[in-house]
Amino acid sequence: MPYPLHIQIQIIVLVIVVAIICVYLVRHYLFTLNRLFGRQRYPYLDIDEADWPFVTVVVPCHNEEKVISRVLDALLDVDYPEHRLRVVPLDDRSTDRTAAIIADYSARHRHRIFGLHRKEGVAGKGAALEWAMNYIATDIVLIFDADYVPGIGLIKQLVAPFFDPEVGAVMGRVVPQNVHRRMITRLIDLERSGGYQVDQQARMNLGLVPQYGGTVGGVRRSALQSVGGWGSDSLAEDTDATFRLLLGGWKTVYQNRSECYEEVPEDWDARKHQVTRWARGHNQCLARYLRPLWMRPGVSWLEKVDGSLLLGIYAMPLMMIVGWAVALSLWFLGVNKAGLIIVLMVAIYSTLGNFATFYEVAAATHLDGTRHRARLIPFIAVGFLVTLFAVATGTLAQIISHDSRRPLRWQRTEKKGDGG
Repeated sequence: MPYPLHIQIQIIVLVIVVAIICVYLVRHYLFTLNRLFGRQRYPYLDIDEADWPFVTVVVPCHNEEKVISRVLDALLDVDYPEHRLRVVPLDDRSTDRTAAIIADYSARHRHRIFGLHRKEGVAGKGAALEWAMNYIATDIVLIFDADYVPGIGLIKQLVAPFFDPEVGAVMGRVVPQNVHRRMITRLIDLERSGGYQVDQQARMNLGLVPQYGGTVGGVRRSALQSVGGWGSDSLAEDTDATFRLLLGGWKTVYQNRSECYEEVPEDWDARKHQVTRWARGHNQCLARYLRPLWMRPGVSWLEKVDGSLLLGIYAMPLMMIVGWAVALSLWFLGVNKAGLIIVLMVAIYSTLGNFATFYEVAAATHLDGTRHRARLIPFIAVGFLVTLFAVATGTLAQIISHDSRRPLRWQRTEKKGDGG
């Protein structure tokens, strides 16, 4: 006897959820195997001597008095021709001492640092960057968040890919600098390693869609302007720029050995707010670009598949919770005729699907030459659960409240500013 309609619907939902989870499972394994055994692409790594172009480094700021001096000092020490490097700290309506600190640096280094102070307009990093483009003359624009510390050679490494006329954006590797503070910072460090050392580099190797991450990278200004400029109405201007550049025929390059150092959250509440913020912006881009991605003829089939999976990454936690709920519902409804199949689905879902990303982390510790960090991998489950429920609840609230229509405001994570 066939199941009632509501049970049939639940079975279909569970099958769809498990199928999507398995697609992500294959993706994570493919990336891990590629990084361990595949051909690695570092096409711009050896460019050291060149006719280096004029470059502007923008540092967007909103209430960053604790950290802004550190990044400006680091940018004053970078290995790049001084007369071709312009540093622009961009203060957007700070209420602390950020504006005063920027003014002081601009006065003391008047030929290298040129502060901008924005007093009105739509709030948010994307809107601030779009406004700043009116005051920037160079075609190559690099962006660093105020709590990031670039190494001496980083500017050249990020500029080198722009000698390729097809490149519209470049992204470097983010490395936490306050790793040894707490257990949470160690776990975030592992996640960052998996995400950059394996995930981003594998996409670069396979000719897929490396993501411009909004900091520790840069854009070709003319390329970005050709696709509409910065997304001033976007909650995630970096993901928005990645996909608009892709749809416009431009490539994003990932530079795995171009490291920059950040201060990561040191408590779970700050981490929860951070990933919820990322999820809101990413899901907004999912709604905007999934259909155009598949409709655009100039994008390769592999880029369409990978781009879709990249767009959907923050929708997965809510989908996982839905899958768990449906599986439990079917169990208590006594749907046992196909019990072995359901058990198999749940087993795949609960073990391989959820923990596939951990294989990327393990591979990253091996590639980094820091295998001792692998002892912490079992504890990533804690961070996974926090992320799962933070992103799922944030996504659900976003759907219910339509909060993407609300006026934008600056989104930032509180920093200590002591360098870790």
